[in-house]
Amino acid sequence: MGPRRHDVIRAGLLAAALLAALPAIADTKSAKRSAEPNRFGAIAYYRASQSWGVGYNYARARDANVEALKQCGHGKCEVVHKFRNGCAALADGPKIHAAASGATRDEAETKTLRRCTETNKQASCTLIAWACTR
Repeated sequence: MGPRRHDVIRAGLLAAALLAALPAIADTKSAKRSAEPNRFGAIAYYRASQSWGVGYNYARARDANVEALKQCGHGKCEVVHKFRNGCAALADGPKIHAAASGATRDEAETKTLRRCTETNKQASCTLIAWACTR
C-alpha cells in the first residue's frame, strides 16, 4: 500500500519548514562573524627622522592612533595610515612614502611596495613597518 495522504502532507510541511529555516541558519553564522568586535590599528611616521610607530588591536581607532604617535616618539610624527580588522604596512622611497592595508601581512606589504614603487616612478622602496590586528 502507498503512503497515506496525511503522511505526504506532513513530509511536505516538514520539507518546507526546513527550507524556510536555512536562511535563518545562514544569518546566524554571519551574525556570529559580525558580532566579533572590530579591531583598529594605525601607523605613524615622520620621514625626516625615519621615526615610526604602530598601534594595533585596539577596540577604538583613536586609541590605535594615540599609541602609534606615542611609539613614533617625534613631535612631528603623523598618523599616515589607519586600518581595521587586518594588516597594514609602510614603505619609504626616495621621494615619498606609501602605506596600504591587506588581509594578511604579506598582502599588506605587497600592496605597499607596489604603491610606493609606482608613486616613486619605479624607484626602489624599503619597508619600514607593519602591524596586524590579529
